[in-house]
Amino acid sequence: MTEISGLDRRDVLKRIGLVAVAAPGLSVLSACATGGSDDTKGGDVSSSGDAKNPFGVDAAKPLNVVIFKGGLGDDYATQVHEPMYAKAYPGVKIKHEGIVEIGKALQPRFSSGTDIPDVVANAGTDLMDTGALAEAGHLQDLTALWDAPSLDDPAKKIRDAVLAGAPEAGLVAGKPFLMAYVSSTYGLWYDSELFKSKGWTPPKTFDEFKTLAETIKSEGITPFAYAGKNASYYAYWMILISAAKIGGNQVLIDIDNLKDGAWTSPAVEQAAAAWAEINTKYSDKSFEGLIHTEVQTQQNQGKIAFYPSGSWLENEQAASTPKTFKYGLAPTPSVTASDALPYEAIRVAAGEYYFVSAKGQNPSGGLEYFRQMLSKEGAKGFTEKSGSLTIVQGAAEGLTLSPGLSSVFAAQQAAGNNIVTTSLFENWYKELETELRRQTNNLMYGRSDAKKFCAAMQKAADKAKKDAGADLQTRTA
Repeated sequence: MTEISGLDRRDVLKRIGLVAVAAPGLSVLSACATGGSDDTKGGDVSSSGDAKNPFGVDAAKPLNVVIFKGGLGDDYATQVHEPMYAKAYPGVKIKHEGIVEIGKALQPRFSSGTDIPDVVANAGTDLMDTGALAEAGHLQDLTALWDAPSLDDPAKKIRDAVLAGAPEAGLVAGKPFLMAYVSSTYGLWYDSELFKSKGWTPPKTFDEFKTLAETIKSEGITPFAYAGKNASYYAYWMILISAAKIGGNQVLIDIDNLKDGAWTSPAVEQAAAAWAEINTKYSDKSFEGLIHTEVQTQQNQGKIAFYPSGSWLENEQAASTPKTFKYGLAPTPSVTASDALPYEAIRVAAGEYYFVSAKGQNPSGGLEYFRQMLSKEGAKGFTEKSGSLTIVQGAAEGLTLSPGLSSVFAAQQAAGNNIVTTSLFENWYKELETELRRQTNNLMYGRSDAKKFCAAMQKAADKAKKDAGADLQTRTA
């Protein structure tokens, strides 16, 4: 366990609090995200500047909260955020819904205008298309939220109490319609106790990866696996991270901007080829038919060595993880000797998007609910319940970190400013992202190769660009 305390606290919080925000990662790219129609509108709720009730919340109005019940669970909502809101507005009625298939459950409600929730944690495989929601006027503009007084220091705006660039991370069509609440770190996860007992060290290059994989395979353990049925994006994250390591973050910026030829660049093809070789040689085709929790449980049982995921993994698997299993995080291996970013480079990004419904019954309450989330109390409670860090500055002070989060901290320290930028096309162009999932499985399970993968994705990107027309979104960094 790692406890954040003493004189090192400031440096620790810089790392855990998302070094990417000060580096060429989240904040720079998000702040420069632009584009979309000027006609896109949210609600008209504004901040009065009243530290106690800046949005004019009426406690007589109920609040409907929908939370994606995935890796983070929903205890943080029912046991932390909702009680905080209820304490601030006594007598309020809060309806809570923990849902796995967000789109399937909510799309009919948004389409019909019936029983629209006020707060939504929009995540998971079946998330809603936020671009379409914004275009239809369903998303509340969060400008008033970021300009409202912080619960911890009323003299400070909320935008100044969170990580630099966090408000901009939720831009859709150039406006802050989403709140990216969670600080996530991505890479290869493994059982550090198993590796210690075997004398294994996470590989720093793909050549080392293949050599170690042979050793692992001889022990009767599957070297690498991901779930093809519902989580092929875990695999494409690794491909994109490796592509950025090879060619620099501009590779991913070009992909987001739907630049001609972005997907067929040498960096993307090299990354795709490297990961396809690992999966075809050192995994098993049966994993294509499994969901993420099934594969993750096999790792907990000592059957799988490396699993690609983000820092929510440890909490998601808490119930099925043996006490002897200790999560560790390793960066993706270097692909070439001339990679633009070093082995230690990792992706750290604000994610896990939440929105307030502009056409719900209580948008003011939704904004206030977010204000509670963005307090140190709300953020600390979230970390304790979910095992994940947030964008709130200083909220991790005094917390004892689990093995997985301790490993995340160590990885962030080693990375320094070498941060792989996140990808925005995943939220901007839903059809493109869906096609990427399909093409990733084709590549990783041997039905395609790197060149065909790149060509197919370029074709899909070209279509997305044509379909976007004047609504094409861009970023400059």
